[in-house]
Amino acid sequence: MGRRKDSPPRDRIGAKIPLETSLVKSAGRVLEILEYFDDLQRQSTVMEIADALGYPQSSTSALLRSLVAMGYLNYDAQKRTYITSSRVALLGSWINSPFFAEGAIIAMMKELNEETGDTVVLAMRNGQHVQYIHVIQATSPARLHMTLGTVRPLAASGAGYALLATMSDAEITRIVMRANAEAAEGEPLIKTRSLLEEIAVVRQKGYAFTCDMVTRGGGIIAMPLPRIAGQPQMVLGIGGISEVMRQREETLATALRSQIERRFGSPFADGLVHSSDVRDALGRQIALARAAAM
Repeated sequence: MGRRKDSPPRDRIGAKIPLETSLVKSAGRVLEILEYFDDLQRQSTVMEIADALGYPQSSTSALLRSLVAMGYLNYDAQKRTYITSSRVALLGSWINSPFFAEGAIIAMMKELNEETGDTVVLAMRNGQHVQYIHVIQATSPARLHMTLGTVRPLAASGAGYALLATMSDAEITRIVMRANAEAAEGEPLIKTRSLLEEIAVVRQKGYAFTCDMVTRGGGIIAMPLPRIAGQPQMVLGIGGISEVMRQREETLATALRSQIERRFGSPFADGLVHSSDVRDALGRQIALARAAAM
């Protein structure tokens, strides 16, 4: 089942990491345009892109023309629409990560999406935030749109909780101290003891489950993936409408756990995913898939 092809309204675009003065604004916008197409998966006009991302139409047109000239976008003059080219698909193809070998992680996300009908997200840490780096949108009638590139507070979100559960209490405490130090005036501070108690529950259950924490009416169940040396910790999550998620918590948690265990052959110990040889597990999986195709 594919993603929805309609363009999400601007109020559902989700929180983005601000393009601060330390970041070249045009470079950030180029990457956000590519992420926009990855999320939308269809052709789009200048006006649609500018409206969805909140950019001035003139600068959006200039960026799109530049990307066409460089071969990263294709332009349909009759329809006046843009779409990513095959050159984009080749970016990063040289990276030899076991998580992405033979599309293993993407295949797992697609299977979860088809099994549950809900939005499936892959997330990783980005500073004091957790960021959605790949999203497969829900296909069920009661669905929650979760946008690629969206960031959530590391110490105040379901996906963030799943990441924190893989860290020591001392490291979590440092993250809370920094979050509180950077909090805006009037913003409620995070209580370290309360957060550590929440994370202890996540470790015991093996997954984080939160509703209405960041998005009113939205919830997420998230689990950490096995960690590989040299790679950042990643989290896999299922998102949906809070009311529906509460009713299906056990079912969704089981589906998420089963996919991770089946793909990586890793048992859950002390409520968390541990793997001493994920590379071999993925290698066996790929070999079996190739044998079946012969």
